Amino acid sequence: MPEDYMTEYEPLLTKEGKERKGIKFFCFQFPNKFLLLVMFATCIGGTFQCGYNISVINAPTKYVQDFINQTWRQRYQTEISKDVLTLLWSTIVSIFTIGGFIGVSIGGTLSVKLGRRGTLLANNVFSLVAALLMGLSSSAGSFELLIIGRFLIGINAGIALCVEPMFLGEIAPTSLRGAMGTGSSIFLTGGILSGQVMGLKEVLGREQYWPLLLSTTCIPALLQLQLLPWFPESPRFLLIDKGDEEKCKKALNQLHGVAGSDSVLEDIQREKNNLVGFKAKKPWELFADRSVRWQVITIIVLNAAQQLNGVNAMYFYADYLFRQAGIAEDNIPYATVGTGACECLTALTCGMLVESLGRKVLISGGYLLMSICCILFTVTLALQDVSPIFPYLSVACVFAFVLSFGLGPGKLVEHLMHPISLSPSVKQHVFTWLVVSSSEGGVTNILTTEMFKQTARPAAFMIAGSVNWLSFFFIGLLFPFIVLGLQHYCFLVFFVVCLSVGIYIIVVLPETKNKSFVEIQQEFQSRRSKESKYDEEGALLISTTL
Repeated sequence: MPEDYMTEYEPLLTKEGKERKGIKFFCFQFPNKFLLLVMFATCIGGTFQCGYNISVINAPTKYVQDFINQTWRQRYQTEISKDVLTLLWSTIVSIFTIGGFIGVSIGGTLSVKLGRRGTLLANNVFSLVAALLMGLSSSAGSFELLIIGRFLIGINAGIALCVEPMFLGEIAPTSLRGAMGTGSSIFLTGGILSGQVMGLKEVLGREQYWPLLLSTTCIPALLQLQLLPWFPESPRFLLIDKGDEEKCKKALNQLHGVAGSDSVLEDIQREKNNLVGFKAKKPWELFADRSVRWQVITIIVLNAAQQLNGVNAMYFYADYLFRQAGIAEDNIPYATVGTGACECLTALTCGMLVESLGRKVLISGGYLLMSICCILFTVTLALQDVSPIFPYLSVACVFAFVLSFGLGPGKLVEHLMHPISLSPSVKQHVFTWLVVSSSEGGVTNILTTEMFKQTARPAAFMIAGSVNWLSFFFIGLLFPFIVLGLQHYCFLVFFVVCLSVGIYIIVVLPETKNKSFVEIQQEFQSRRSKESKYDEEGALLISTTL
């Protein structure tokens, strides 16, 4: 950071006469504006950009398919077959998930080598190259550039979703860790909404503008490159990983203020002392470490459940239900924007509740509410032809399910467009709704940050992200068969998933609100001690009986 910057802002970082009260944002008391600006600079090029790229690809669907058809005709002097066109379009959309899996696989390693902030800055290279390739694809007459661009933007999303929540969790004060973690959710839904708005015909949704629309992903990347270098690296990374106490103190003074930095420094120092002699762990080492067994199982369960909870199937039926409710097909994109705004509101609500109700209540309550919605939705779908009111009740169930999903369980859900037996126009709108279901409730990422020590945290995020992206692929393959085979009774399967995960969270997961990383580790150690005691007593009882 420039030296003159520290000199200019020194009055903000010192305490003269009376102690500063900080700044209030919504219902949260932040130490200073600096912390809010860090969150903005981090999220604008991370989850905001990811959400934007999820939704922006939907608007030009027909135009991109026409471009592929025209390019094919010019190259081979023949019309492209319907199957090949579907394959190419599905590749353009779904290769995003392959890039995301690769991104999350390397994100943890990069965060150790380059630092959290350094990785986020370097990650923008993928976004800028992708924007260039997608913007030039039309004039170059190459749909291959679109495929490469979407692959690169997927890598960008995977790295961001791995490193951004880790960075925010490490720089946040204990009392604000949940609020800042849900900042990822707020910016993701804001990015989705922005992509939906930009894709309207009144903005850049016309045929001649689609290359420009896809290349606008460079804007949040450029913003982050301009803003983030002015802010410090994660203090925990500086002290624990790099051993630089001086830079750590400077970073804490900027982020927490002088008055609040001493206690945080002591907490970081205690964590460092507990980790003496330990090196950053690899993902496979966490699987072999019995001391973090329940933490690893928990993040696997939570991340897999985000894809297997039925939100995909819920949006699959949304298009049909809106038709039944009398919404014209041309107006469905505007209804989509409305749901995007609804998800932004849900993300803000989650951010305000996470520090008052706690992580455990939000995420377990969300899954239990979703299980109730699955039952009600199954009943209303079965009775669609009984009365005109049931389509409206089904729509209400969709919104209730999505709100429950966004309040706690929700995380990024990138849904795939599959060549199932629907007309092209219906496919496009179904994909719209599948994409809109993305709602990164920060609670899951907050828990991943809080449940692991500094040396294990990057590997934990790699495991969580890999499970999530693999679940994208798994549910993408099976989803059409599940829906077409079981029809609306598929929600009974999702009811079992949601109810089981909700009960697991209530039984296994401790509350982490307002607890330091060391205190959270002690709670899990206490659980392990009880288990060991029960095992020893059981073994003693068996040997005595024998």
